[in-house]
Amino acid sequence: MTQITPEILLQAYAAGVFPMAESAQSATLHWVDPPERGILPLNDFHIPRSLAKTARRQPFEIRIDTAFPQVIASCAESHPLRPDTWINERIIRLYTALAKQQAAHSVECWFEGRLVGGLYGVSIGAAFFGESMFSRMTDASKIALLYLVARLKAGGYTLLDTQFITDHLAKFGTISIPKADYHVLLGRAIKGQSDFDALSLTVSPEDVLRLARA
Repeated sequence: MTQITPEILLQAYAAGVFPMAESAQSATLHWVDPPERGILPLNDFHIPRSLAKTARRQPFEIRIDTAFPQVIASCAESHPLRPDTWINERIIRLYTALAKQQAAHSVECWFEGRLVGGLYGVSIGAAFFGESMFSRMTDASKIALLYLVARLKAGGYTLLDTQFITDHLAKFGTISIPKADYHVLLGRAIKGQSDFDALSLTVSPEDVLRLARA
């Protein structure tokens, strides 16, 4: 693969493709353009009752874009259920550069001063491309997703791309659509306008739940 810059990476996302590594140890990247694309329809986000109950307890402090390098590094870590990931050092450098340009964002769950869960993704127009998430405490990544959806809806986003569909994401309403249909949605979304920071950091759990369900 030729040298990828943050600008080329954004152009690739706008064209419907994204990079992955074979493993965290791999030094190379390859472009991915799946025939079926996972998306989470923002108007059909499903919140399990147990998650809503957890959200109301406010177990975590939610921060935005305060620890992007730590979030992506945590997503790249291996664990017993996921011995390897597709996030290598080149991925980490590229997306960290995007974060410095405010083209990538992190939603973070903190507990007693420790980063215990979160997610990150890329933002173009009114499209948000979710990349990866991690959790070191029960429900931390799920709460991060809940706050992401509320933030996207408050900020005028129209597309949440999950790339693929997994059993975990399916519980929240993620669906798989043909590539041609995805490109129609993508073309509209990247021309739109959004504000990732539209949602106040002091928003109440009830308002987060209301926004996410709207």
